[in-house]
Amino acid sequence: MASIEEVRAGIALANDKASESLGALQQAHSSLEQAQGSLQRVTEGSTQADVSEANGLLAQAVSSIGEVQQAVQAAIQASEGVANRL
Repeated sequence: MASIEEVRAGIALANDKASESLGALQQAHSSLEQAQGSLQRVTEGSTQADVSEANGLLAQAVSSIGEVQQAVQAAIQASEGVANRL
């Protein structure tokens, strides 16, 4: 079984990696928002179903990344709570 210090160190490492992922997720979120905005601008007025579907899927991807960011932040907070109680 790991010592308390080993557990704390493991939690800190996990949180560092999770924090790194938040930066990548933010960049992906921003890029997808830009893609969605560009697609909406160039396809404005189109009645093709594929255009509507593509816009909807990009909006869903942006929303999903936001949800993932929230989950990662909650996981970091929860694991910090564990480390603080050790």
